Amino acid sequence: MKKRKRIKNREEFDNMIKNTNSKKNSFFIIHTNPKKEENTRFGIAVGTKVGNAVTRNKLKRQIKEIINEKRILFEKELDYIIIVRKSCLDISFEQMKINLIELIK
Repeated sequence: MKKRKRIKNREEFDNMIKNTNSKKNSFFIIHTNPKKEENTRFGIAVGTKVGNAVTRNKLKRQIKEIINEKRILFEKELDYIIIVRKSCLDISFEQMKINLIELIK
């Protein structure tokens, strides 16, 4: 994912999480906010309770792959923050993709 398509600023992350609506399932939490810039941006958060650094980075890479593959499903007027829950460790990549797509719809 290119830099202009990422949310990296901690203050912006925190404001979006506190002040926006969210959708949840047992694997993900998605916060959406009307976009502030020209591009739709994404933030991915994986807490330290989910696993070690290798595991967290693997989950982030998988989420980025799903986003790049299914970009059409994301509304163009919104920025997204995707929070990964620990239960994602117990499912396969295909199941992760299905659950994330269902939550987005």
